[in-house]
Amino acid sequence: MKRSIFFFALFISGIINAQISIGVKGGLNFANITNASAIKAGNHTGYMIGGYISPKPKKTLGFRSEIILSRQGYDYKTNTNTGNVNLDYLLLPQLITLNFTKKFQLHVGGQAAFLLNAKVDSTGSSSGSLFDYFNRFDYGLAAGAEIYPFMGLFIGGRINVSLNDVSVGGTRPNFIPGIDAKNNVVQFYVGWRL
Repeated sequence: MKRSIFFFALFISGIINAQISIGVKGGLNFANITNASAIKAGNHTGYMIGGYISPKPKKTLGFRSEIILSRQGYDYKTNTNTGNVNLDYLLLPQLITLNFTKKFQLHVGGQAAFLLNAKVDSTGSSSGSLFDYFNRFDYGLAAGAEIYPFMGLFIGGRINVSLNDVSVGGTRPNFIPGIDAKNNVVQFYVGWRL
């Protein structure tokens, strides 16, 4: 056990000395989908948790890579039932950062997303997996801002706009939108960086 703690401390020390910044964060998602008026899709609240790695900012322009577990989806209402669809994604944003001061940063870039799970909770149909009705790969744009009030704490917000269709073609349940529907997510989070 003592050896594990020693190697972990050595690893963290190496990261700090190598001028690499790592951070962890968690927060809330406010998700919806576009072009889904047939199912009266509404906003859906979920969670996000993840981390990032980047070179420590020395100048105005920087870069960072993130990995985020994100619960998205939508609430719906059709003529026969109501419910919500949970879509769990693994997001991989690649962001350019603009550091205006040590306390404020903007970031913008692209992201890939991989669908991990899709489930429905419904009043009028059986609950269960919907994995085969949704695209397993998504991609889009991300932009946001962070403030650093003190020490390693940061607070941020971001908008993610999908460029790929949420669902696949073919026969599907009536509460899954047409193939031109796309994910939109607003994220608010807090985190800690080393």
